[in-house]
Amino acid sequence: MGIVAGLDSSPEFTRIVVCDTDTGAVLRQGYAPHPVEGRPSDIDPQAWLLSLGEAAGGGLLEGVQAIGVSAQQNALVPLDAQGSTVRPALVGGDKRAQVAAADLVDALGGREAWAQAVGCVPQAAQPVTKLRWLAKNEPENAQRTAVLLQAHDWLVWQLLGRPLRRTTDRGGASGTGYWSAATGAWRPDLVELALGHQAVLPEVIGPSEAAGTTPEGLLISAGTGETMAAAFGLGLGLGDVVVSLGASGSVMAVHPEALADQSGMITSLADATGMYLPVVTTLNAVRALRGTAELLGLPDLESLSDLAMKSTPGAHGLVLLPYLEGERTPNLPHTAGTLAGLRRESMKPEHLARAAFEGMLCGLADALDVLRGRGVEVRRIFLLGAAAELPAVQVSAPSLFGAQVVVPQPADYAAIGAARQAAWALGVSQGALDPRTPPAWQGAAAQVLEPGEELAVGQAVRQQFTAVREQTHPGAFRP
Repeated sequence: MGIVAGLDSSPEFTRIVVCDTDTGAVLRQGYAPHPVEGRPSDIDPQAWLLSLGEAAGGGLLEGVQAIGVSAQQNALVPLDAQGSTVRPALVGGDKRAQVAAADLVDALGGREAWAQAVGCVPQAAQPVTKLRWLAKNEPENAQRTAVLLQAHDWLVWQLLGRPLRRTTDRGGASGTGYWSAATGAWRPDLVELALGHQAVLPEVIGPSEAAGTTPEGLLISAGTGETMAAAFGLGLGLGDVVVSLGASGSVMAVHPEALADQSGMITSLADATGMYLPVVTTLNAVRALRGTAELLGLPDLESLSDLAMKSTPGAHGLVLLPYLEGERTPNLPHTAGTLAGLRRESMKPEHLARAAFEGMLCGLADALDVLRGRGVEVRRIFLLGAAAELPAVQVSAPSLFGAQVVVPQPADYAAIGAARQAAWALGVSQGALDPRTPPAWQGAAAQVLEPGEELAVGQAVRQQFTAVREQTHPGAFRP
């Protein structure tokens, strides 16, 4: 069939991969940072186009037949009636909007009402919350806002020459807070609730549909959010779960239906294939490790891991509840972390290091149990993030999670997922692929870890963690 490209516009840079349409093998790649300093809350979308042009330089896209676009989620691009940006895009986890999130929750009648309406409860980062912030803080800009796009929608629209038709995909739409994963429909009433008036929303097209063709004849696929593109690039299917180890953590599974969760612990996203991605987040993951490393005077996480490996499972009874920033799972926004089980024999640096790793992983295992409790199949767990490479994580994760753990080699999975989507749309347009079945690309190269004989030990460590959590915060966690 030829070659396709996947473009990932992340919060800090643009990365492009050029792939073989049949196998997914990466043939060429390009990279360029956005021409902005740091990670501001407002960014001119033109910066994304500038880094895109730089990343694609040197003939990188020569011979490419189709392009897929992945981009940072939660980046809201408000346009006026003429298609010009009303103000810079509102991006990222914008803490300015925390009050607006609480306002919106109350305005619709509480967390349960939102979970029923769109499968998620407004958070500060979500576009719906940014609309409420805009209405309250920049009413003139809010009034001029006539069209709502996200980052990947805007980039696709630009690549196509700004046509009258504007599109998005169900994956990107599901993160807005005004699209229902359960019904597959926009909720313009929620846009009006947040913004104060209606706005034009892009057409949601299917996973294998093309958004259009450039004047040069290049096919542009639907595009999607970074999370959905990375899941597609990894080749996830039913029974697969992704545990992401960032400063905060997330547990995301592939599921055949949208999950409405009254507690608001589950965010019900759609994926890039026609399935769903229920997500449960924790506020504390690697930040608990970094805090412990600083407390122990260690220079990096590798040193903390080496120290933890000198201890044994259970850390001699030492248990860390890693709720350093409060917590979302369980819902304890104003709590602090807890260190329990201090005895003379447990008061050694290596045991505290081990307790930090076990506490972080047990917190994520709690999030995993939320999904298991809703009937989500957990066959294997993909562990992502730099911390996934640490020996102290790899030795404990399979037995604490109670499942096979897969640690993929580092790669540009979001860009690869975008390229795979482009190959799918291209194949369908040529009559070579089924619109319901994506191309079967080679899976990610990975290390596979089994719980094996350590399973019973790991589950005993989890029980120790659970006992301390229940004693400290009785009834707070109900998976």
